[in-house]
Amino acid sequence: MKVTYSLRYRGLILLLTFLCYTSYHLSRKPISIVKSQLHYNCSLRGANPHNDSNSTTWCDWKPFDQDNYKELFGALDNAFLVAYAIGMYISGIFGERLPLRYYLSGGMLLSGLFTALFGLGYYWQIHYLWYFVIIQVCNGLVQTTGWPSVVTCVGNWFGKGKRGLIMGIWNSHTSVGNILGSLIAGAFVSQAWGLSFIVPGIIIATMGVVCFLFLIEYPDDVECSPPLHHASSEEKGLEAENSIGDGSLNASNHSRENIMVAVESTKESTEGPEAISFFGALRIPGVIEFSFCLLFAKLVSYTFLYWLPLYIVNVAHFSAKKAGDMSTLFDVGGIIGGILAGLISDYTGGRATTCCVMLILAAPMLFLYNYIGQNGLATSIVMLIICGGLVNGPYALITTAVSADLGTHECLQGNAKALSTVTAIIDGTGSVGAALGPLLAGLISQSGWDNVFYMLITADVLACLLLSRMVYKEIRGWCGCYARKRGPLHHLLLAILTTEILLGSVSGMLDGVP
Repeated sequence: MKVTYSLRYRGLILLLTFLCYTSYHLSRKPISIVKSQLHYNCSLRGANPHNDSNSTTWCDWKPFDQDNYKELFGALDNAFLVAYAIGMYISGIFGERLPLRYYLSGGMLLSGLFTALFGLGYYWQIHYLWYFVIIQVCNGLVQTTGWPSVVTCVGNWFGKGKRGLIMGIWNSHTSVGNILGSLIAGAFVSQAWGLSFIVPGIIIATMGVVCFLFLIEYPDDVECSPPLHHASSEEKGLEAENSIGDGSLNASNHSRENIMVAVESTKESTEGPEAISFFGALRIPGVIEFSFCLLFAKLVSYTFLYWLPLYIVNVAHFSAKKAGDMSTLFDVGGIIGGILAGLISDYTGGRATTCCVMLILAAPMLFLYNYIGQNGLATSIVMLIICGGLVNGPYALITTAVSADLGTHECLQGNAKALSTVTAIIDGTGSVGAALGPLLAGLISQSGWDNVFYMLITADVLACLLLSRMVYKEIRGWCGCYARKRGPLHHLLLAILTTEILLGSVSGMLDGVP
């Protein structure tokens, strides 16, 4: 009965945090859909109804009616993403020291306010770039409350177990939010683009109220047993014996150390351990490697997030709404890729290797999508789904299961106040790439979309190289594990063969005795 009671609460937390972060991404997506409406080829709409001029910019929204509109869009993206990247490093520190329920719900209410203010610029007839930039900066800062909070809350309720699979499914909130954001923004973009922001703003603010009313931070708060994060002492002892039997500290054991969970996620009293420092979190094995890998992986993912609809409009010549709908297929692939990455990494125990393989496969797929992706509707659909899975799979795995593993690492010695800081460091570093990607895309696209894709492929390769040391350790661990498994039988056969040789030699000597 108590198990069923606990499972219900775990299901509630998983669903509630899923919906909360879905609303975060839902509110970020409209800008990518509205871009094609802010700067539109007005000649397709006929002559200017206000005068007899043949201007192709009469229907554009100032100041985005100039030839440098791509740079202005890049500035808007960068304003949000730079603020998000900087704020993320600070957000994790606050998240460890403030009640998550208040912190998360407050951030969602403010996110709703700033998202709606961007859309109100349409009704207030605001044509100043500084207004939209300030709104983007403020929204980027308050949106940093989301990720550290939801990952910490899920980490408090779920042990290692099938963490990769559970978090792979759970992390589909990113793609679901992008899909819903595209559909909602696309429904209003042609008539009144302001509603493309106001409606998502209302949704995330409403979810903030729901979060405040129903979020439960710790299992102890409702008398549920905390999850088991530690390996049992017997299992640790057996691993130690196997390592000693090999004559050295086993590489597999050392590899698994980078993703071991060793913290009881129970509510900390005032007498508990202090929250971990920023530099203390950096010393956790694997944090730096995965952080910089995420920088390049997120660069690719966010370039697609912000520029894919405009790319489809320019290359395939679709309408803004149809391009927005098509772009959701990339996020459908992201859902599949995230689940597969979590499942494979749980089965193999190789988080870094799983990420590396998917990144290697993503590079040629990006190249093919750019060259043959627009050859037909069916081809475009298939390529978008494949690229979405391979690009977002590693991104999803690092920001969820890997972050939770490292945030509850064995070397923390039971300090439960590290998960939010570690998550913020990893995602904050990744957000630097998220800021760079759309900015570079805006600048490079002036010389052609081919160069944008070359930039994305280069980023994928660099992300893969940054994980090479972790992959090497995981492969050594697998080899060591295989050697241990075959060791007893191998040694027995060797002993039998040696005994037979010795007996044969002794028998020959005895035969030679007169």
